Amino acid sequence: MTYIDIDSLPGTDFQRDVWRALTRIPIGTVVTYAQLAKMCGHPNAVRAVANAVGKNPMPPIIPCHRVVRSDGKIGGYSAPGGVARKCELLRQENAQLDL
Repeated sequence: MTYIDIDSLPGTDFQRDVWRALTRIPIGTVVTYAQLAKMCGHPNAVRAVANAVGKNPMPPIIPCHRVVRSDGKIGGYSAPGGVARKCELLRQENAQLDL
């Protein structure tokens, strides 16, 4: 596992809370944005959490590709390669999704 000093990254305290929670999602596991909001201690801030995920400065090192929409759709991926890259990363991790 790669050590990431989240506190040294540019961003707000809220964003860093979200990014820390992302690092706790195990390989091959996916969570929804709502689940991630609970994981990072902001259960009523799902949209803000999703925005913080989109501002992730280190994808896929900080694994934002492991977050999907509550309706089961894959959602976006702001890193190079977009959604196709997100799907590929999840396939490489043997994530249990119908991609």
